[in-house]
Amino acid sequence: MAVALILAAGSGERLGADRPKALVQLAGRALMQWSIDALSELPEIEQIVLALPAGTSAPAGLIGVAGGAVRSESVRLALRAAPASELVLVHDAARPLLEAQLAREVIAALEADAGAAGAIAAAPVTDTIKRGDRRGCVRETLDRSSLWAVQTPQVFRRAALERALAVSTEELAGATDDASLVERAGGRVILVQADPRNIKVTTPLDLRVAELLLAERRAASVGAHARGPA
Repeated sequence: MAVALILAAGSGERLGADRPKALVQLAGRALMQWSIDALSELPEIEQIVLALPAGTSAPAGLIGVAGGAVRSESVRLALRAAPASELVLVHDAARPLLEAQLAREVIAALEADAGAAGAIAAAPVTDTIKRGDRRGCVRETLDRSSLWAVQTPQVFRRAALERALAVSTEELAGATDDASLVERAGGRVILVQADPRNIKVTTPLDLRVAELLLAERRAASVGAHARGPA
């Protein structure tokens, strides 16, 4: 069984919001509520812990903690508040298009590989990627066939994640995802192919795109129900 940590402590500054990002409205709900609803569908998830902006309360039935100054510090604080579990799923509330099936697939991938420390959702890179220098000049063009754009959810064996987070505040501040910390600690991490539509909401444009994708998803669901069973 697993616990889920939802990271919802972002300020929303780049979104241009007058409130924390997790509380910004998306299609009639707070941004974080979409992830809560998706993960609540999974019987594999025993408890959901939210890392929240200071002064914000968790919805009934969930555990809430004040988030840290940086992302991985929020993970560490939320993990300390989480009940005992074999696996830990970490998800950014800023990815509101999460579907329960993706979370299920990432959990299953880790459970199927006893030697792995983690499994993460990711999408193959389709753009050409170039490495530049500080002057803005191209240094090299990378082989995109081996490149992946990392998403959440990310699922880890709890002991491996705890070891990875037991580092200095400076190291936590430099980590853009938890998998990189687990990798640095020697853990092997599995890639699970995900839909590129599992986008991260950072800017007002991202919010608009998320609204359009959710409307498309709802229309497809209504259409499927209208057609009935095959």
